[in-house]
Amino acid sequence: MTKKTRAKAVMVLGTTSNAGKSWLTTALCRYYARQGLKVAPYKSQNMSNNARVVAPTLVASRTALPPGGADFPWGGPAENGGGEIGSAQYFQALAARATPDVRMNPLLLKPEKDTQSQVVLMGQVNAELSALEWRGRSLSVWPVVARALDELLAENDVVVIEGAGSPAEINLKSSDIVNMRVALHAHAACLLVTDIDRGGAFAHLYGTWAMLDEAERALIKGFVLNKFRGDASLLAPGPQMLQDLTGVPTVATLPMWWQHGLPEEDGVFDERSISAGKVMKTVAVIAYPRISNLDEFQPLKNVPGVRLKWVRSPAGLLDADWIILPGSKATSADLAWLRAQGLDQAIAAHAGRGGAVLGICGGLQMLGEALIDPHGIDGNGPGLGLLPVVTVFDEAKTVRHRQAAFASVGGPWAGLSGVEVQGYEIHHGQTEPHSAMAAAGDIACPVMPEGLAWQNAAGNVLGLYLHGMFEDPRVLQALFGAATPTLDSVFDGLADYIGQHFGPGVLQSLIE
Repeated sequence: MTKKTRAKAVMVLGTTSNAGKSWLTTALCRYYARQGLKVAPYKSQNMSNNARVVAPTLVASRTALPPGGADFPWGGPAENGGGEIGSAQYFQALAARATPDVRMNPLLLKPEKDTQSQVVLMGQVNAELSALEWRGRSLSVWPVVARALDELLAENDVVVIEGAGSPAEINLKSSDIVNMRVALHAHAACLLVTDIDRGGAFAHLYGTWAMLDEAERALIKGFVLNKFRGDASLLAPGPQMLQDLTGVPTVATLPMWWQHGLPEEDGVFDERSISAGKVMKTVAVIAYPRISNLDEFQPLKNVPGVRLKWVRSPAGLLDADWIILPGSKATSADLAWLRAQGLDQAIAAHAGRGGAVLGICGGLQMLGEALIDPHGIDGNGPGLGLLPVVTVFDEAKTVRHRQAAFASVGGPWAGLSGVEVQGYEIHHGQTEPHSAMAAAGDIACPVMPEGLAWQNAAGNVLGLYLHGMFEDPRVLQALFGAATPTLDSVFDGLADYIGQHFGPGVLQSLIE
């Protein structure tokens, strides 16, 4: 394809949340990249506590906000200059064979409470935007997110855009910066995908199309039926009747596919988290309300003999070999929730029997003796007391890639001794040994440099700040003696899948 001054934009919209937008966007990124095209993903606004660290792009995309609104600062750079984007856009960039950067998800909302989110603009936390009413916030940041999109359109052959929720939410239309406003700005060829497994798919597609303006309808180039089970011939005459009503063809019927290999962006309760072979180890991840970075456990689903399950009650821990306390966007609040469920006692009993316990980031902080919050970042409170360490929350947020090696590690984690791990940090807290506990002989053993990881004296409880440990093949080999499919093979599988199930020539027509 000859390089143009402005890329072709392909956009994936959905009739509902969880219709399949994220994985289809990822598949399209790899599909077009395999044609030798320069491809980038884009989602103007994502709401998720699953984030990844990327290099910020601050100078080129700095845009003054409209007259009458504040020119919000980007905020000081995070430690080591890292920025945050949603995990889905991070994986989409890798699928596109592009370097992830903050323009691919210029606005990230990280929920802290039901009515409050931390706002990350162009990779950096922005306290002023976080305090704004959400409708005003959306309108204020439109010039910023539009500029980021324009830059990607100018630099690439194809930009694959993901929408959010449904484009037909008429109560949100006036403040839309993620669906049809983006589609019109980019002149995008749009696919509208629906989850047929839920039922009512034709009504969802027709109703969504009918509630769009005429100019918006003109951008819808095809309907996609996702998660179909059974004989596709039984769908007739539905697709043709729908086309007669709308003028839009159904361009793909995608069969239900449980093991596509990508992590779920939002949901955790996946009963199909059992890999092939006899179950040798059950890994229970505590699914508190503000769980973050849950996508890092996806590789465990593919390890032979491992069963991964998400737990919200003590009964779910009865058969667990390992208990994992994952990251949290609200550590103190999630710790209070954990106690209210009685999970604190169940975890303590498991550890008391010598059972393996792993805490990652917020989970590490919970395992300690206390959470101390002098700046009102997260909240004070006692920890679970399974690691003799104390966490103090700092105003500065650590956001960076890290590579570090484990020192000598004991207990069920002994296989990690000397293993070098690549991952990332996103946290406010700084964790140190508890001096009073040390004086009493209960020693926290640092097992990574710079306080990145700690182990109790008995060796069965391990806590670390490094996200992404299970995504490192060296760790999977050390702990399980197993290798899992590479991300690159997952992306190729996605591209092959849509190539097989979309109508002939459809995907090419979207960029011509």
